[in-house]
Amino acid sequence: MKRIACLLCALLLLPLTACGVEKPDPTPSPSQPVSAPPESQEPLPTPTPAPAFYHPLTGLPCDEDYSSQKPAAVMLNNLKNALPQQGNGQADIIYELLAEGGITRMLAVYQNPSQLGLIGSVRSARQYYWEIAQGHDAVFIHAGGSPEFYSTRNSRGLFTVDGVQGYYSSSQAGMFWRDRDRVAGHHYDYEHSLLTSGEAITDMLAQEGLEQHSGGYAYEMSFDDDGTPEGGSPAAVITVPFSSYKTGVFRYDASSGLYRVEEYGEPYIDGNDGSQVKVTNLIVLQTTYVVQDNEGRVKVDLSSGSGWFACGGRMVPIHWEKGSANEQFRYFNEDGSPLVLGRGTTYVCVIPTSRSVSIE
Repeated sequence: MKRIACLLCALLLLPLTACGVEKPDPTPSPSQPVSAPPESQEPLPTPTPAPAFYHPLTGLPCDEDYSSQKPAAVMLNNLKNALPQQGNGQADIIYELLAEGGITRMLAVYQNPSQLGLIGSVRSARQYYWEIAQGHDAVFIHAGGSPEFYSTRNSRGLFTVDGVQGYYSSSQAGMFWRDRDRVAGHHYDYEHSLLTSGEAITDMLAQEGLEQHSGGYAYEMSFDDDGTPEGGSPAAVITVPFSSYKTGVFRYDASSGLYRVEEYGEPYIDGNDGSQVKVTNLIVLQTTYVVQDNEGRVKVDLSSGSGWFACGGRMVPIHWEKGSANEQFRYFNEDGSPLVLGRGTTYVCVIPTSRSVSIE
């Protein structure tokens, strides 16, 4: 009887144990890792503020708005015995075309001449250089000109800054002067000695009231941080022949992303500081040159044509058009889309259709 009573007590206690809720052990077992408190998040980087303005001719960031300011376009001598030029290394755009007899001259375009030093040597104009300057709504600066150019200028009553004829050729104007020893170690013939300066140009623009564009002019070129053309051919060395007298060479420097310019088998130098001219963009345009007179002066078709564009060590074929004298150059990819340049300076070579570039 006593054994039966003990068994009944054990059975009565069993359901209570089975239905009871166990309290969790507040101490985790060694097999369960202890959760670490959430780590504090790293602060997000401060976004780089957008540039206040972009330079209209180079697309580079700048602190001032130059979009409404007229640029200056200066004719530069490029004969071998007139080198080195001065101020060419600070040009925003350089245009190089044949002048006569196989020689070339440059048209250097400066958006903000107030920052420039000496510029020269300044030489005579041709009609087509003036038309390129007109495409930028630029003040055209030269020293003399061809009969065709003077006929156009005088018949239309155009304003240009001439170092040979008119008010600005006089010494009291302070716009031009001659220095036959303008670069240390060189002595120049008289015709290669004419100089101007950024200060003289800035004063002239203020005197003439020509600091600002009129009529809503805007330079239409687009720029990108990386202007390397998609699908372009490798172009580490680009050779651009103008004539048997002049060939330009552009060597890509991958460390800087720029093309170093050479001519006459030597670096193309700015005589102000001895530095080699370097550019982000190279544009080569092909067109028709027709000899006009016994002096070998030429007429250049600036209406439209084909060409090449190089940036970032690669090159692609392009199409271009300009049209009338007052129109700017417009460049297009082969699919018809507008060309986009890399941010930086540009060198434009206009060569005869009988010449072609080569690349390595």
